Order: sequence, then structure tokens, then C-alpha cells
Amino acid sequence: MEKEAGLKMLESFLRPWHEAVADPQAAQEDVLERLLQGYGRTQYGIQHGANTVGSINDYRDAFPVTTYEQMKPLIDRVMAGEEDLLLYEPPVGWAITRGTTKGESKFIPMTASDLKMRVSAGRALMNHIARTGQLDILRGVNLNLNFPSVVGTVKVGDRELEYGYSSGIYVKHTTEATPLRSLPAQEDIDALGGGKTIEDWKRRFELAYERCKDEDVTIVGGVAPTTVDFGRYLHHAHGVYPKDLWQVRIMTLGSVPGINTKYQPILRALYGSVDIAEIYGTTEGMFGQQRDEKRAWVPNYDLFLFEVETGEGVKMMHEMRPGETGSLVVSTPILPRYKIGDLIKAFEPPYFRCIGRDEPITRLRYWWDQLVTMDLGRL
Repeated sequence: MEKEAGLKMLESFLRPWHEAVADPQAAQEDVLERLLQGYGRTQYGIQHGANTVGSINDYRDAFPVTTYEQMKPLIDRVMAGEEDLLLYEPPVGWAITRGTTKGESKFIPMTASDLKMRVSAGRALMNHIARTGQLDILRGVNLNLNFPSVVGTVKVGDRELEYGYSSGIYVKHTTEATPLRSLPAQEDIDALGGGKTIEDWKRRFELAYERCKDEDVTIVGGVAPTTVDFGRYLHHAHGVYPKDLWQVRIMTLGSVPGINTKYQPILRALYGSVDIAEIYGTTEGMFGQQRDEKRAWVPNYDLFLFEVETGEGVKMMHEMRPGETGSLVVSTPILPRYKIGDLIKAFEPPYFRCIGRDEPITRLRYWWDQLVTMDLGRL
């Protein structure tokens, strides 16, 4: 009975996602209405007539597609204290990127509503458990190899707010909102500081080894390249591979394209014959996750609005044809019509892949990787 109750709880947690995937048009209309109510309480939204928008076409006419470089002056003003310029709630923290935009990390404000949406990072794991019935996975430990959720503080008006990496923020709040037990605790990772040198990562990896070597690790979550680096570190520093220490059942990984194709062989060589569930998220939000054996992710149509700039013009992501590629434009509670800078490839509905950054070389690199891995567009 305990298992049955647990599975029902998971199904309740996942139901909004599955219902939205079944009817993406209706879900996206609901999301747009909800987003516009928030935008209508901000200076930026009022300036663009959020309260008079009645359809997706009205929305496109009223709000321009923007990039981080275009939004940065507004974000800087929010940081200086003009919170209602973009936010209808007070900021509770800031997420920063590991990568750079013109040599600098992007700073994205987070609000309470925004943080609740980031808990969707747990959908990949919870869906895998609900689908397979392996509720006992949750009795084990999630090996936490994420970046620090707190790197420092930044002054916003008269207040000091924490900022950190989105991967650490995701695991911190997902752990608080789900039955997940993560080790090392995110607070312990944060205590080691926000450095990105090899020595910084050796300290984090050693912490993970010491906290988890005698635990039943059933889950590994985080950034795919870091997960590979940790496996290699264990072999170099301690003469073992992760598969020698633990029987990992599921890996929920994100941050790079090709997790189920290019990365899969090395991940299984290090961690054993493990299921892999891909997550697609960025500093701005958690946008999709793998739903079944098909090696692609399914959008969170119930949380964000998804448009794509294609060769045929701007269209809703659920309107893309199989094989079509375009540049993703998302609308979040904080950022209306925000061009992420990622290229998205559509497969049979409702499956998508991020194939890389929106750069001329990306399509060629994707097809080369497809040829090398013999994937050739297969789901």
C-alpha cells in the first residue's frame, strides 16, 4: 500500500505536465494568459501593453524578441533597485551562468514564483520512477555533483541577495520539494566556494567521495561533463570507478547536447549499465526533460511559453514539423519573448533536442556527431 500511495503522489506531481503535453495549444494559451497577468504589473509589461494583449499574435506585435545583451541594461536597473521594471515580486536571489556572454556571466533575477517553477527539474527523475514503478530508488542517495548554489552576494537596492549557479539552485530547491536525499548537501558544496579551477573541483569531488563512498547511491544528477570528470577523478585519486562503489539506477543529466548519444558510452563505462534521463534547462529556467525511452526531451508546456524562429518565420514550438530546426524564444515570469540562443530540433511530437548554440557551425557539428555515433536522427 505504501508503494501504491507513493506512485499516486508522483502521478499527481506529474499530471500537469502530461496533460499539457497532450494538448499543447490549450496549455500554451493558459500559460500566456498567466504570464501576461504578471507582466501587466511591471513597468516593462505596461510599456508594451500587456493588459491589452488578447492572443499570441497580439503578444508578438506588442513584445519584441530580445536577447540577454538587449535586456542587460534593464537587468542592471533591477539590480540597482528598480525591481518593478521587470519583476512583479521581490527578487529572492540571482542565478548566474557558468559560460559567458561577451566575457561576463549572465545574471538572471529569481523570484518566489520563478523558484517554484525550477522545481520541475525533478520531473525527469519522478517520471522515471512513476513509469518504471521503482519507488525504492528514492531509498538511496542522489550523488550531488552540481555547482555551488551560492557564490556570493550582490546588492539590490538596499538589500544583499545571494547569487549562484543554476544547477546548484535547481538541486537545492528540488531536494526541498521532493523526497530526494542529496549528498553532499548543497550547503556543504556551497561552503567550498565558487571557484572553477581544477583544484576547486578536486575539493568538490573529494567531498562527494567522502560523503557517499559508504552510501547506497542510486541516483546521479547534474551536469553531464562534470559527471564524467568525477568518474575519472575517482579512478585517478582512489583507483576505483563509480560502478565499483555503487549500483546507480538512474542518471538525470543536463547542460550539453548529445547526452543520450555522444556521452552515453563513457557514462556507462564509468557508472555501469544505467538508465539516463536527459534534462534541458538553462540559467533562465527548466524547459523540458526526457519522458520515456525515446532519447529526446519533452517541453514543460504548462510552465513556459515556447516560440521558435525558423526559416519560415516565428511559430509556436509545438507547431514545428519533424526535422525542422529553429532558435528558441521562451517567455518566463521574468523575461518576455527571450531568445535563449539555443537551436532546437523537432522530432515526432512531442519530442525535441537542443543541438547546440545558435551558431552557423552548430548544424554541421550536429550531423557530424550523428554520423560518428551512428545515431542518424533516431529516437
